[in-house]
Amino acid sequence: MIMKMLNKTDLTPASFLLTGIPGLEDLHLWISFPFCSMYVVAVVGNCGLLYLIRCEDSLHRPMYYFLAMLSLTDLVMCSSTIPKALCIFWFHLKEISFEECLAQMFFVHTFTGMESGVLMLMALDRYVAICYPLRYATILTDPVIAKVGLATFLRAVLLIIPLIFFTKRLPYCRGNIIHHTYCDQLSVAKLSCGNIKANVIHGLTVALLIGGSDILCITASYTMILRAVVSLSSAEARQKAFSTCTAHICAIVFSYSPAFFCFFFNRFGSHTIPPSCHIIVANIYLLLPPTMNPVVYGVKTKQIRDCVIRILSRSKDTKSYST
Repeated sequence: MIMKMLNKTDLTPASFLLTGIPGLEDLHLWISFPFCSMYVVAVVGNCGLLYLIRCEDSLHRPMYYFLAMLSLTDLVMCSSTIPKALCIFWFHLKEISFEECLAQMFFVHTFTGMESGVLMLMALDRYVAICYPLRYATILTDPVIAKVGLATFLRAVLLIIPLIFFTKRLPYCRGNIIHHTYCDQLSVAKLSCGNIKANVIHGLTVALLIGGSDILCITASYTMILRAVVSLSSAEARQKAFSTCTAHICAIVFSYSPAFFCFFFNRFGSHTIPPSCHIIVANIYLLLPPTMNPVVYGVKTKQIRDCVIRILSRSKDTKSYST
């Protein structure tokens, strides 16, 4: 009864305090170096990919448009959390306003969902390219790519907005200290003295709708790709067909491996695994794909390598001419 009489503004903190990685406070400075290095590689690598795809006509193809979506998603995903984490590690700037916390939560969860969706679209792209090569250009036209990309983004936004609303309406009377480097939905909800069942159920539903459906689609795509590749008569053709999928398979591993750990830890392992381990993996989940995707695609994709070499050669020729 008393709770009902309290004004809701009295139960909404003006700000939260992010502690970083609990139990490893003395190592924050050392932990910041690999975090910062990975973030720099992620920003430079993904901006470089976006520049190449925009400027090189040879990369104006469906596969590279989806790669551009992945790079843009990766940039937003890691930039929504890592700069704040580095401020905590370096300058002890732990405070984050309630509105900024909700905004960070929205961007983190929306673009992790977007990442999964883009990986699913890239699997479908490889399926069409290998199983229907003659119809590839007519199936994946520019309008189709734009529509499926927009649909993937809207799916993530529409599924995450209710989660933000549920979190905003909660009464917070268990302090304002979040033992994390960013505003994770469950970490924030646990500070509430209200009923967080809607948050838990909706969070699980979103994970199953996005992650579960995307994994099923990726699995089905690669099952059909494998059948098509195995049926090819030439060993060279089989190797060439499979090599076009190598970079994408690596991106799937980098993205889903830490995601599975975080998901199962939140539901089943919170009493057996140290919180510091969970928080480090949660940050790796947001850092590893943006860091490794441009590296893997740069190494494994011949067209991208050729474009980089061509740009470097042009730059070298320009310098030689000017001297």
